[in-house]
Amino acid sequence: MAMGMKELIADARSRIEEIDPEAAESELRGNPTTLALDVRESEEFSLGRLPGALLIPRGILEPKAALDSPLRDSQLSDPARPIIAYCGSGARSALAAATLQQLGFSQVRSMAGGFQAWSQEGRPIER
Repeated sequence: MAMGMKELIADARSRIEEIDPEAAESELRGNPTTLALDVRESEEFSLGRLPGALLIPRGILEPKAALDSPLRDSQLSDPARPIIAYCGSGARSALAAATLQQLGFSQVRSMAGGFQAWSQEGRPIER
């Protein structure tokens, strides 16, 4: 049976770890190897992002992350690197985290609430 969008996101969330913005900020400050991975579109990214975030829109994640892809981003060369994926609300990043796990990344999490929750809580933003 085919899944709808809500079911697809719920399925992804059942297979990944989500962390809240407070935990994400704490880890990003405390562990300089942790990568903040923004999976929104470039227009969204240009309006504001987590400090130091890498932009790889959800639509091109697989070729930028697959370990055997010639288009792989160098910041995703270590499948054991801690990654916190985020998007606008937490839905695309849940899908991205599940995809990254399937591609062999072992320490990937999704930030619940996404950039919206991060910014509403007054956390630091780059523009």
